[in-house]
Amino acid sequence: MDILYLLIPLSVVLVFAIGAIFWYALRSGQFDDLEGPAIKIILDDDRPPASEDNLSRDKAAEGSAANASTTPEKG
Repeated sequence: MDILYLLIPLSVVLVFAIGAIFWYALRSGQFDDLEGPAIKIILDDDRPPASEDNLSRDKAAEGSAANASTTPEKG
């Protein structure tokens, strides 16, 4: 019976602590967008982002191909 003098106040403190944490999560926007992250996972692009080196190499290759087609052939 003496343990109840410890457990009841401890449970009340625990309820208030959990309530305060939940209230903080609500106020900080934790539960604002529940569906957005799920859609972002589905629409995730698995290709690595293009680096600057790859872009400059591709543009150079396109430019040389365009120059080759417009240059008159000698012969």
